[in-house]
Amino acid sequence: MVREKTRGRRSISVPTVTIRAKRGDVMPWILRLIARFALGLAVVLASAWSSLALWYRLPVPEGLRVAIALLFLLLGVVTIATSFSRYQLAALSAFTTAVWWSTISPLDRADWAPDVARPVTGSVEGHRLTLTNVRDFAWHDGQEATERWVTQSYDLDKLRTLDPFMSYWAGPEMAHVILSFGFEGDEYLAWSIEVRRTRGGEFSPIADLFKSNPLILVAADERDVVRVRSNLRGEDVQLYRLKASPEAARRLLLEYVSDANELVVQPQFYNSLTTNCTTMAVKMMQAVGASIPFDWRLIVNGYLPDYAYARGALDTRVSLPALKARAHIDARARQAGGSPRFSQLIRVDVPSLRDMASANSRELE
Repeated sequence: MVREKTRGRRSISVPTVTIRAKRGDVMPWILRLIARFALGLAVVLASAWSSLALWYRLPVPEGLRVAIALLFLLLGVVTIATSFSRYQLAALSAFTTAVWWSTISPLDRADWAPDVARPVTGSVEGHRLTLTNVRDFAWHDGQEATERWVTQSYDLDKLRTLDPFMSYWAGPEMAHVILSFGFEGDEYLAWSIEVRRTRGGEFSPIADLFKSNPLILVAADERDVVRVRSNLRGEDVQLYRLKASPEAARRLLLEYVSDANELVVQPQFYNSLTTNCTTMAVKMMQAVGASIPFDWRLIVNGYLPDYAYARGALDTRVSLPALKARAHIDARARQAGGSPRFSQLIRVDVPSLRDMASANSRELE
């Protein structure tokens, strides 16, 4: 396009340029920007994960572990800061770390902490379940106990109830879950999915994301596994009574036994997110046919009672706040102490539809 400007008598032609941005020119640039950002984010996450994995699991002295982990993190930063082609180096490094990571296997022999030293195993003959290495410790404080491991038999035809304990150790959001199976005659068998620590080791939710410790199933007397938490470790322990049929409880108990036997043959790592006390219990329930739709409360497991109540798995004759208020067992547990009737005494005033049905049956008789 040419515009004419007049200066006096002379006419001057001035060319003008019109710039129009075509959509076809802009879109590839936006897509490249999105791809670059996504790849950069992937490098950040991969570098952070790899650095933590090296820090927790590399079998070298601590000082060298720190140096290698920081070096790997620095590699990620440099990769992002330099040209696009450097992503190939990051990809190769991440792949190498992933290959190394896949070779790490859980220990099956070590100097284990006393309370997780012996794995439980079981066998079934007819309606009799026999368990070896049932834990029956007499705890003196939160860490020290007189050790006692027993072989115990249970009549599966007398299995009646299934009760979850919620032991809150880090505020209302997170709890340790223990499932207890009740038999006629007020006999209870509690199962706890725990970290198998070495002697002197501690539980770390962060470290256990990185293949730090194996997983172990503990079968125990409630005076052991519940009382140590309510009376000696100062945890807020709550007890609920599930509306589970004896048949469903039996299937779940046998699934616990099967998994315990399998862990002896093929150890498995504990993972704070994917393989913990809640996710393992959910997987076993699903394995025996229970319908458990995914819900955020299965991850933030301190709210499992809310989830169970909403699903109609608890006694809904009372409101959820009232049910929670009556679920706290700490005062009753301290009063019961080491009494042989510990399990009966902590269940006083905890609502149960099955207890109500049994009482009505006795009245009719």
